[in-house]
This record gives sequence, structure tokens and C-alpha cells, in this order.
Amino acid sequence: MELIVGIRRITPTAVHAIPGGIEAELRGEAVLSLLDETFRGTGRVEVLGGDMDRRPMDVAGIEMRGASTLVTLLCAGTAAQLH
Repeated sequence: MELIVGIRRITPTAVHAIPGGIEAELRGEAVLSLLDETFRGTGRVEVLGGDMDRRPMDVAGIEMRGASTLVTLLCAGTAAQLH
């Protein structure tokens, strides 16, 4: 499973399903990309793969944990249709 953050593809260190979304563990440049996209106002984050494939996600929480960051993402709509 990957995250599409803006125009970047990010592979989380770990992903755990939660009701209505996922928790993704991010490290290094992946954290910076997510923070930049979220706080810049565009905030476009989608899941690529898994049960929530192509679904837009809202960042609901960011928890810094030393060398990694736990990001809570909640589903924000239906999957994009492929044509």
C-alpha cells in the first residue's frame, strides 16, 4: 500500500486499518512531504492499494514518535473512477 501525497508516491513503514481509515507510520522525507501538502492548504492525500484503493483521505492526526511519525488518515469520499 502506498500514499499519494500531492504528486508524490510514499510507501509507509507500516499501515494499520482503523474504523473509517488507516494509521500510517512515516519516516524521514515521507513525513515532510505529508506535512508540506497538509499545511500548504492543498491537502490532497489518497491511498493506493488495499481495501481503500484510490480513496481520498483527510489527515485527522499526526503523532511524532522520535524517529517516526504516526499519521491517522480518515476516508473522505468514494474511490476515484478509472475510465
